[in-house]
Amino acid sequence: MIIAQQKRKENMAEYLLYMWQVEDIMRACNLDIDIIERNVIAQYQVDDDTRAQMREWWESLIKMMELENVKESGHLQINKNVIIRLTDLHLQLVKNDKYPAYGADYYRTLPFIVELRAKHGNVEDAAGELETCFNALYGMLLLKLQGKEVSKETETAMAQISHFLGLLSAYYVKYEADELELD
Repeated sequence: MIIAQQKRKENMAEYLLYMWQVEDIMRACNLDIDIIERNVIAQYQVDDDTRAQMREWWESLIKMMELENVKESGHLQINKNVIIRLTDLHLQLVKNDKYPAYGADYYRTLPFIVELRAKHGNVEDAAGELETCFNALYGMLLLKLQGKEVSKETETAMAQISHFLGLLSAYYVKYEADELELD
């Protein structure tokens, strides 16, 4: 909860990846709040009120996972909405002449997106380009956590994708603060 709130304010890409981790943590804990309490919440040195808020936050996410039928796979609607909002902003930025640096960075990233989609057979997938980027970064995170090696080409692609999503996240912060001139 604490990390999610901080990331939500500062970097939507990191927030989304964090929330995907939260979904996986809940699954690993069998959506059992007591297991989450022992293995996650107890790791934080916080006061009792904050600990109670954290437990409520995790419990509400568990309920959402159950209601939305994503107990075994898939993503919560709140996380899907992040991608929808980022995609809306992305499309506005790409077509807006006031942000040529963003468009240039997107077009530097696009070949990697196309290659990833082709490799995974989802060129026509409705997931979209941004979700492809997030899936790639999350996959890389999981590989690193498992101590697995990644090729130099993959590292190059992930660095560009990460840079691109970081740029989009920075624009999102400005968008939320109503500091962008969009048509």
